[in-house]
Amino acid sequence: MCGIVGYIGPKPAADFLIEGLRRLEYRGYDSSGVVTSEPKGMLNVTKTAGRIDLLATAAAESSHDGQIGIGHTRWATHGPATDVNAHPHLGGDGALALVHNGVIENYQSLRGALVEQGYQFFSATDSEVVAHLLDSELKAVIESGEFDNSPDPHAPLVAALQGTLSQLRGTYGLAVVFRDWPGVILAARLGSPLVIGVGDDEHFIASDGSPLVGHTDRIVYLSDHEVAVVTADDLRVVSRDAGAVSHQVKRLEIDATQVELGGYPHYMLKEIFEQPESIRAAMRGRLDRDEATAKLGGLNLTPQQLRQVDRLVLTACGTSWHAAMVGEYTLEAFARLPVEVEYASELRYRNPPLSTQTLLMAITQSGETIDTLAAMREVKRKGHPVLSLCNVVGSTIARESDGGLFLHAGPEIGVASTKAFTSQCVVLSLIALHFGRLRHLSYEAGLRIINEMEQLPEKVEQALETNSLCRQIAGKYSGCDNFLYLGRQHNFPAALEGALKLKEISYIHAEGYPAAEMKHGPIALVDEHTPSVFIVPSGGVYEKVIANMEEIRARGGPVIAIVDEDDSRASEIADEVIRVPSAADYLQPIVTAIPLQLLAYHIAVLRGCDVDKPRNLAKSVTVE
Repeated sequence: MCGIVGYIGPKPAADFLIEGLRRLEYRGYDSSGVVTSEPKGMLNVTKTAGRIDLLATAAAESSHDGQIGIGHTRWATHGPATDVNAHPHLGGDGALALVHNGVIENYQSLRGALVEQGYQFFSATDSEVVAHLLDSELKAVIESGEFDNSPDPHAPLVAALQGTLSQLRGTYGLAVVFRDWPGVILAARLGSPLVIGVGDDEHFIASDGSPLVGHTDRIVYLSDHEVAVVTADDLRVVSRDAGAVSHQVKRLEIDATQVELGGYPHYMLKEIFEQPESIRAAMRGRLDRDEATAKLGGLNLTPQQLRQVDRLVLTACGTSWHAAMVGEYTLEAFARLPVEVEYASELRYRNPPLSTQTLLMAITQSGETIDTLAAMREVKRKGHPVLSLCNVVGSTIARESDGGLFLHAGPEIGVASTKAFTSQCVVLSLIALHFGRLRHLSYEAGLRIINEMEQLPEKVEQALETNSLCRQIAGKYSGCDNFLYLGRQHNFPAALEGALKLKEISYIHAEGYPAAEMKHGPIALVDEHTPSVFIVPSGGVYEKVIANMEEIRARGGPVIAIVDEDDSRASEIADEVIRVPSAADYLQPIVTAIPLQLLAYHIAVLRGCDVDKPRNLAKSVTVE
C-alpha cells in the first residue's frame, strides 16, 4: 500500500521520481505527488488525484529542475482521494516536505496540540500532522542552540526527526526534504518498508526494489526504528535514539526484464504464463532423489528439532491463506501432523493455546504484510520457532523469522497474485515431503512424490493451452453478476482462490464453497444467471462432486467444469468443460489454478476493468 521514491544526485530528480512511481503502481494508489528541491531555494510541489499520467503531465508543466526530490503514491486511509490529501505534505510555512506510508494512530491528539501552536491544516490526513510536528521540533532544536557548533551540518535535522518519531504511535515509512538544507534527504521506518539504492555519487529511496532496477543493483534495507541520512555521496544510518548503525549493502536480485511487460497486454497475463518457470525455480535444487526427500537448507532447524514438532500453525492473509489451506491438506497427509490455518489478522489479537513444540509458518508474497508480521512477532515473543515462506529477499518477515524458504518466483507486479500462489503451494508440498520423510513416509512413497512434482511444470504448460477456451467461456458469462466456485478436499481452497481472483479484478460477486455444502444454504442462490464453476478432477470424491453438479444442473444453473483430460462424464452434465492434465491430488490445486486465473483475467478484460490495478486494492497490505 502506498509507495515512496526519492532521489539525490547529479541528475534531474523528477525523471526518476515519475518513473519510480510508475514502477510502484502495483502497490495500489488513488493519488500521487512529487516535490523537488529547486536550485532557486524553494520546494516545488506537484500532486494530483488519479493516475500517474495526470501527475506526469502536471509535473512537466511545473518545470521541476531540482536534483533532489521525493515522490509518493497514496492509498487513502484518512480522507478521500483528492489533490489536497495527496502527498507530499508541507510542514510549517514550507520549511520541509514529507511523504508518509503507514497510519499514525494518535494523530488527532497531536493535531489538536499543533493547532494550539498556530499550525494550519489543509488536508484530512494523519500525515500532515507529522509534517507540522517535525517543523515544530526543528524550530525548537534550532532555538535551543544545542547544535550550533556541531561538525555535522545535519545534526539538527536528525535530532528534530528523532524527537518527532518519539511522539508517534503507529506505523510509518517517511522521507523528508528541507528548504534550508537542500543537500539531504532523511528517511525513517517503523512497520512500513524502505530501501536505499546506492549509486555512484547518487542515492535512491523506494518502498521496494522495483524502482531501482536499471539504476543500481546495490541496496540497503532499513530496519524498524532506523533513520537514514542520505546525501548524494554518503549514506549514514542511525537508530531512532541517535546511535550509529552499521548497514550492509546487498545485491538487488531483480533484472529489467522481470519488471517489463515483455509484449503482454497486462502483467497479470504475463505472470500467469510465467508459472511453469516459477514452479521450476521453486523446486530447483530442492528435490533429493537419493534420499527421496526435499532439501530445505533455509529452515535453520535440525532434523531432531523438526521431529519434535507436534503441531504446525500456518498463518497468512488473502491468497497466501488459500495456499496455506492447500498446504494443510498436504502436510497432514504426508507428515501426519495436526495443522491449523489461521488468518494473520485474527491470530495477532488472539491468545491461542500453543504447545511448547508448536511451529509457526508465516506465508506472504511480499514479506511485508502487516498482519502476518504482527502475528509472527506475537508468536515469536512467546518462545515458539517461526519460519517464513516469502518471495522478497530482504523483506521484514524474511529477516525477522528464525528461518524459512524463498519462493524464487521473481517480481509479481499484478495486484492479483498468480504465480506466487502456485509457488507457495509447491514450496508447501516440499515442506510436507520433508516432514513426511522425517516421520513415517517410506522411501518409495517419497520417490513417487518427487516423480509427480518433477512433471508439474510440464503439466502447467499444458494447462496454459486452455487460454483460448477460457477466453471463449469468459465471453459467454462476462455479463453475469454472481458466480459460485465449488470443490472438495485439496480443491476446496482452489475454489476459494478462484472466487477471490474473479472478485479482485472483475468486481463480480463470487463465493467459494466445499461442493457438499451447497445443500446447506448456498444452493438457494442458483438460477440461470449464476454460473457454478466446479473443480472436479479424478479422485476419491469424484462421484460426490458429479452428484453436486447434477443438483445445480437440475435447478437451471449453468455449470463450468474443470476436469482431467481423460474425463468422459462431466461433458454430459456441464455446459462448459475445461480439461487439464491429470495430477496427484495434492498438486491438483496448482494445475487447476491456471484455468481459474485465465477465466478471471478474460472476464475482467471483457468488462473493461483495470486488471493490473483493480480499484480499492493494494499489492502489499502494510497498514492495518
